[in-house]
Amino acid sequence: MSETTSPADLQQKYRQFLDLMPLTIALAGLPPSEHRLFSEEQVEARAITMRAAYRVARNLAKECLGGS
Repeated sequence: MSETTSPADLQQKYRQFLDLMPLTIALAGLPPSEHRLFSEEQVEARAITMRAAYRVARNLAKECLGGS
């Protein structure tokens, strides 16, 4: 944690992340694991997809709320 990030700021960012998670999951369109294990490459591919979906979800929320 950097000197400029307070615990309250970090908690707010985490809450925002959790609030966007349902939209992120829907945008990612990934099927559930159905109790099977993924290879390391599959996990990384899913993580890349989730990161991209989170960026879209965050930008969409900003647009809808009138932010920049």
